[in-house]
Formats: sequence, structure tokens, C-alpha cells
Amino acid sequence: MKKLYIPQNYSSRISPRDTQKAIKLIKDTFQLELGRVLNLDRVTAPIIVTRESGINDDLNGVERKVHFTMKEIDGVGEVVQSLAKWKRMTLYNFGYEPGEGIYTDMNAIRRDDDVDNTHSIFVDQWDWEKVIGREDRTTEYLISVAKEIVKVLAYTKRLINARYPSLTNVICEDVFCISTQELEDMYPNKTPKERENAICKKYKTVLLTQIGGKLKSGRKHDGRAPDYDDWSLNGDILIWDPTLSAALEVSSMGIRVDAESLKKQLEITGETERERFAYHRSILDGTYPLTVGGGIGQSRICMLILEKAHIGEVQFSIWPEDLRKACKESGIDIL
Repeated sequence: MKKLYIPQNYSSRISPRDTQKAIKLIKDTFQLELGRVLNLDRVTAPIIVTRESGINDDLNGVERKVHFTMKEIDGVGEVVQSLAKWKRMTLYNFGYEPGEGIYTDMNAIRRDDDVDNTHSIFVDQWDWEKVIGREDRTTEYLISVAKEIVKVLAYTKRLINARYPSLTNVICEDVFCISTQELEDMYPNKTPKERENAICKKYKTVLLTQIGGKLKSGRKHDGRAPDYDDWSLNGDILIWDPTLSAALEVSSMGIRVDAESLKKQLEITGETERERFAYHRSILDGTYPLTVGGGIGQSRICMLILEKAHIGEVQFSIWPEDLRKACKESGIDIL
């Protein structure tokens, strides 16, 4: 268990019953507004895929997938870790055009995730993806999409605050944009997480861009799989969380790889063998459309908006016994 942060004199600002009502209102409101502002259709998505398909998300490339064999089906099934690749394939299969996209509920099990205030082995997020033109593959376009997502988040927070007056925090709609290299230059003696906390405490809402490649220090700010985000055109949306006194990552997003960036990133990571998969071949030969997309944490947004100290207050999962005990002793009611 990573260090558990216990806010001083913490108690939930709304009751367990109101928490459940508020979670539904948050999810209903946010996803409808997200779909409206980004022109996204709601679609159904898988929770399991075959290993042979090559479309499961490899995250940082080291996480073990939950996998299983099947009684009447050959091969190995895997629980998805995210739907980054599946969404792009689906946009092609469904015939979406530039400016159109999809979103879906994504539920996953990431058994190698650390568990703490904001991490759980159960992941629930809105995965979304949108077809773009070649001219949209720019940092400026990425920033414009991030700003729309933040507007939806701030709107949802105002709505919930009006319904539950005991909730008083606000979300800053002004998005400060900075690259991982610029952030390292600014705070060279801090860890990546310490840098995120420092910049987010100062600007409240931050889009941190260019995640995945090595920095001048020779280290990465954070890892990214080489075959979905273009490392030069991606970013994390970070919101300052007053309850936790820390930056909270609410979304990982990015403009997806094209043929050129896919080949380059697979060469950097030494994983060119992935080019044999149908998904990768369809990017390399231009079959799949150019897209932008991301994941938006449902439980993280709920804990942020409801001013909760632990993600376990808004979702059911499995927790170490020492974490559950420490939370109970500190007034944090884990579901």
C-alpha cells in the first residue's frame, strides 16, 4: 500500500444516501454534456477481448492483464485495460467522418495498479474518440479539446454545488498548458508527481503535454504505450484538489499515432513486432482514420466534485485490510 493521505479533521460533506444520488446526477450530466460539446455518440463497448486481436491497451507496457482461457473458444481472453485501440477501430467500422465521434462506459481491472486515495484496481472511465483531419494534428487543437472537457467538468461541479450547498469548492476553467520538458526545466530537483503538485497548486487547472518520451534528464515524466497516443501530441488534465491538497489527474488524452509516429515510437521502445497485428497494419496503411481521444475517470470526477478524500467513497472495489482500517479510523467511509 502506498502512503494513505488523511485530510485533517475530514468528514464527508454529504450523507452516504445523498452521495449515491449525486453520483448518478454527476454521471448523467457530465456524459450528456461531453457528448454534446464534442459531438459524440454513446456506444456499447467490450469488457473482454482476445489476446490475439492486439487491441488491448498496454498502458505503460509492463502491467499484467487479467486473462483466462475459455471452455468453447480457442485462444486467451483478456479483460480490457482501456479501449484506446478499440475505439479507433470502431470509428472506422461504423463509418464516422471528421468532426464525429463516440464515447462509452469503460470498466476495467488493472491488477498491478497501486491502491491509495485516487487509485483502485477497478477502473471506470468514459472512453471517447473522435475522427479528425490531418490539419487537426496540432498542439493547439489538443488544447482546444481539453478546454471543452474542463468547461463540462466545471459546469457539472456548479450544478452539484447548487443541489448540495455544503459543497463549496470550485473548478477553475482557465487551463494552463505546459509540456513535461518545460515542467522539468522549472522544477529539476522534484519528482514528476511533485512537479505536477507544484504547477497545479499554482494554476489550479493544468494540461500537461508531451508524455511518454525521455526528457533531457534521460528520464520519462510518465510512461505511455507506443501505439495509441502520439507522444508529442498528448496530455493529462490535472485539477487541483483542495481536499487532498494535491493535483488530481482526471483525464489522459491525446491525438493518436499516425503511420509515421507509430513506426517511430515502436522503434524507440523496441516493439516493432507489433506491426504484425491487424490494428497496427491498419494505421500504417492508412485504413483507420486519424483521431483524438482519451479516458476520463468517472470515480475520480465524482470524488473531486463531491469533495471526497478517497476514491473508495464513490466506488466499490477491493482494498488492503490496513487501508480499509486506516480509513475507518479516520472517518473515511469506504464502500
